[in-house]
Amino acid sequence: MMGYYILIGAIALVSWLVSSKLKSKFKFYSKVHLQNGMSGAEIAEKMLADHGIRDVKVVSTPGMLTDHYNPANKTVNLSEGVYNQRNASAAAVAAHECGHAVQHAEAYEWLGLRSKLVPVVSVTSNMSMWVVFGGLALGAAAGVGFGYWVAVAGLVMMGMATLFSFVTLPVEYDASNRALAWLKNKHIVTPEEYKGSEDALKWAARTYLVAAIGSLATLVYWGLQVFGGRD
Repeated sequence: MMGYYILIGAIALVSWLVSSKLKSKFKFYSKVHLQNGMSGAEIAEKMLADHGIRDVKVVSTPGMLTDHYNPANKTVNLSEGVYNQRNASAAAVAAHECGHAVQHAEAYEWLGLRSKLVPVVSVTSNMSMWVVFGGLALGAAAGVGFGYWVAVAGLVMMGMATLFSFVTLPVEYDASNRALAWLKNKHIVTPEEYKGSEDALKWAARTYLVAAIGSLATLVYWGLQVFGGRD
């Protein structure tokens, strides 16, 4: 178990460092005010309109960095620090979330796959670790039949969460690329403002990358615990 605690500690540290950097970047670029004077909500509404999307609403949601696109009710949810603000950070986040709306409208395959995985992962992600523990307690590492298959079932559940994490990567990177291309091509931001938006989204994407690597590392660790002790 010591190895597991070290692994989790290392992942948590890297995740904290990236998250802290992301927050500092957004705070810094929040001071870069847009010359066009548009708010995050206005930018989101314009990007949707420019892509011919008229059935998606832009709404405000409480919290910080709680921004997201909800494909179920077709809403772009912008946090309080983005919805009314008029800076490079707000522009980046608003356009990024609209990037997901554009993906949905164009039936982007990776977004479709992620949406299909959501109901499965929401059920299995919290159970997987306990199922693996149960299998090991029943003798999985020693090759005992029933415990082994219980542990394997737990690993499959864990594997679904890992798959979800990696499927999320192209979805997030593509949304950022769509956002940045639109901001640049439509001259929504100046070159200086664009650099801030690009840097902010780069660090946001890194949080998903760290999460995916951490999920894979955890899966590999427990896979070795289950399979490593078998003859």
